Formats: sequence, C-alpha cells, structure tokens
Amino acid sequence: MRVQGGLGGADMAERLNVLAIVQAGRLQYEAVLMAASLRRASGDKLRLILAEPQPGPLWQHDPRINDPELRALLIELGAEIRPFESRHFGQSYPHGNKIEGLGVLEPGQPFVFFDTDTLFLDDLTQVPFDFSRPSASMRREGTWPVIELYGPGYTETWKSLYDRFGLDFESSLDLSQPDEYWERYLYFNAGWFFGADPREFGRLFTEYALAIRDDPPEALICQPLDPWLDQVALPLVIHALGGGRPGPELDGLDGDITCHWRVLPLLYARESDRVVALLEEISAPNRIKKVIKRYEPIKRMIYQGRGHKVRALFDRDNLPRREQKIRNLIKKNKLWMR
Repeated sequence: MRVQGGLGGADMAERLNVLAIVQAGRLQYEAVLMAASLRRASGDKLRLILAEPQPGPLWQHDPRINDPELRALLIELGAEIRPFESRHFGQSYPHGNKIEGLGVLEPGQPFVFFDTDTLFLDDLTQVPFDFSRPSASMRREGTWPVIELYGPGYTETWKSLYDRFGLDFESSLDLSQPDEYWERYLYFNAGWFFGADPREFGRLFTEYALAIRDDPPEALICQPLDPWLDQVALPLVIHALGGGRPGPELDGLDGDITCHWRVLPLLYARESDRVVALLEEISAPNRIKKVIKRYEPIKRMIYQGRGHKVRALFDRDNLPRREQKIRNLIKKNKLWMR
C-alpha cells in the first residue's frame, strides 16, 4: 500500500492509529485544523492516517485533495495519506467513506476514527480505551428513526434490524429510559468510534450498511437513510462486536480532550472559550493561514471576525436545546456558512 508522509521517532507499530477521511473541498481544510490540533496536543505519540478516496466510476469528479500545497502541509503536520477505492458508496453517499476507508488500516491494530471536524484539546493518549469493547459518540439527537403517525415505533424499527442480523435486541436497551423514547435504543453519532480490528469492523459495517440500503426490513420502508445510514448501521456493528455505550472513562471524548465541532458557525455559537482560543491559535501560523484561508467559510469566520459575530448572539450557559434553533438564529442574522 502506498503511504505518504508520516512522523519519525517512536516505533510506528506501537502508536495508536487515528483515522479520518480527507478529500477535496471542506474536508481537506478541516483536516489541516484537525492535524494541527492533534500535533499540538499529542506530539508524535499517535499515527494520524488520512484515508483518501480515489477517482472511479462512483465519483462524478476527482475526490482527491486538489491543492498540492495543502497536501504537503498535512504531511508536514504528521499525517499519512493513504488511498482507497470506493466500491459501494462514493458520490451518492459520501458518508460511506468512513465505512470503506477503514480498509486502509492494518488488520488487528486498534484504531480510533474521528470526523475531520474535530479538534484535539488535550493528549488523546490519556483516554483509557478498551478496544475489546468498541463504542462511539453519544453527542447526538434523536434524529432517526423518524416516527410517523400509525407507523412502526422505535422498538419495532430497531428490533427489525437486530433480528435481520441475528443480534440480541434486548441487551442493547437502556432500561433506565422509558419505552418508545429514543434514548432507550442504542444510537450514536458517527463522529468518533473505535475498535480492536479495523478490517473486521469495516467488514461488518459494510455488510450491515449495504443490507440496510439495498434490502431494508419492512419496518424501514418509509424511513430516510440519507444521511443516516452510517448511524443506523454503526450501533449494530458495535453491539455485534461486544461493545456498547461509552462509560465515564471516555468522557474526555466530546469533552476535555476532543471537540466535534460540526461546522464553524456552530463552533462559535456553542463551544467553550477554550475551543475558540485553540481554533484561533492553531490557525494563526502563516504556513497554515495562507492555505486554509482559501476556503471561504474559514476565511470569513476565523480571519474576518464573522465567527465572533455569531458568538455574540448566544449565551453559552443558556443555549437552545435543539441544534436547529441555533442554526435558524444564525441564518436569520445572515451569518451562516459551511
């Protein structure tokens, strides 16, 4: 397998694999911020591997990084860029990159996947991962399934999936939550997840996602699967591999160690002063600034001060409970960008 870049120093085989997806457009600029923050927080203790989809019949345009200077900067920041072929998803479902991209990792080596819209606030090696018990992010809302009047409820919908793949449904439930309330059912944000073997994780992820997409159980016939397909399949994969909801030992993820910021207006609206300060610190060096300011939302939000105008609209101690209300207020003030 062709590998680009990478840090010297510690034995590469002994360092944890941190995986993300990189491609032309927004993700390549986010990847610079991610790599810069990881390097600042953890030095060369980790391997940052960026999986890059290659051109092929499932892509209308070349999905690879389209800026040679940006590619060189990622390598300078310690990233290894590894190619993969899109065989099942591609342009029609780019979220599938995180499923197929797992194939760039060596089998049997523990991994943690992060979306590129992640900042590392502190050293990831502090997190006591138990790779024999995979898990994923709980920073999510009840976005799926969409319950319709007279249609299947949460139990019927989720149970149909567990039954399809021969998994025990009852053991996946959080019995402290009421029946037919979305948090009773195993549901993650796919912004981060981890496991012991990327090949086995990827095999199951692919198998389940394709079966749900191509031959869904009857209870899912009217359910939207774009963009939710990865988040529908992910809990099934984690449950099948003996994992479940993250315990308190993982509170640093989506906490003091990592921040999944999603889009820059949301970062400025709701994240802590510490996150904003880190973002502006790592984006300040000229070698980084001259590359990432080519992306208009970064240029306007970070370097032209629009982000702080967004920030002034909100009280971080009294934010709207629903993300959509935050988005709507930003859009009302004509400050939304992504």
